[in-house]
Amino acid sequence: MNPRAASVAIMMVGSTPCQEDFQGVVRVQDIRATEKDLVQMINSFRPGDIIRAEVISLGDQRSYYLATTKNEHGVIFAQSAAGNTMVPISWEEMQDPNTKDIEKRKCAKTF
Repeated sequence: MNPRAASVAIMMVGSTPCQEDFQGVVRVQDIRATEKDLVQMINSFRPGDIIRAEVISLGDQRSYYLATTKNEHGVIFAQSAAGNTMVPISWEEMQDPNTKDIEKRKCAKTF
């Protein structure tokens, strides 16, 4: 992960688990549909997060380009710095229910 892009492992396509590893990249300009110039990678994703995204391009020979611009795309699972499972409290924040610490994320709208 760097300020311009996050590398991800693609684990599922739709509801089908992947049999082999596929690599993807979420670029900072593909995180949100609006206010793209205000998006910061560290406030959207962290290492270890599980996200829902869509493939927008085949990318290069190493990875697919992914986007989380739709409301239903973003972080669906995250652990806090304390190691606890976090819950979304807004579209851009998650909270550790034990410590009450709040961390920034681009949260996926739950169904």
